Amino acid sequence: MRVTGRAAIMPPIQINLALHASNKLIMPKILIVSNCPSPNTHRLQQAVRDGCQHENIESIEIRCKEPWHADSHDVLWSDGVIIGTTENFGYMSGAIKDFFERIYYPCLAETEGKPAALFIRGGLDGQGAKTSVERILSGLKWKLVQPPLVLKGDFRDEFVIQCTELGTIMSAGLEAGIY
Repeated sequence: MRVTGRAAIMPPIQINLALHASNKLIMPKILIVSNCPSPNTHRLQQAVRDGCQHENIESIEIRCKEPWHADSHDVLWSDGVIIGTTENFGYMSGAIKDFFERIYYPCLAETEGKPAALFIRGGLDGQGAKTSVERILSGLKWKLVQPPLVLKGDFRDEFVIQCTELGTIMSAGLEAGIY
């Protein structure tokens, strides 16, 4: 797959691994939680994962889960979270809402400042889903590393490229110690 846009012009990543107290190298960890009710939304999830594993990024550990199978332990394990949701009735998907309800209080005091990214597959404008997730992220005090990616209208192949770029930006920033 050819990478275009911001990810294509990124210089090779200098590995900046954090040292644990025991002087062992530790890899940044990304949790991808996305609702995939269709083959196209599954393609978007896979594109994010592929972006996180960009060839210039060597030190990222990834967990990719459906919302029903992700929990507070996964969030606490991660150094950054990428959320993917569909727009359902002008709101986030019920699966993502359930995920947030289960992790909110167990993670509230432990994850302040956690880097996050959001992609939304919206049939209409995606703004209701965007606003509802942003409110929860604000309550958790997580920081969005880039504006939410709202993929609206009929499915287009450029959505896959944009999701790949989102994953690359998150993992490159974590690896470089920017986030």
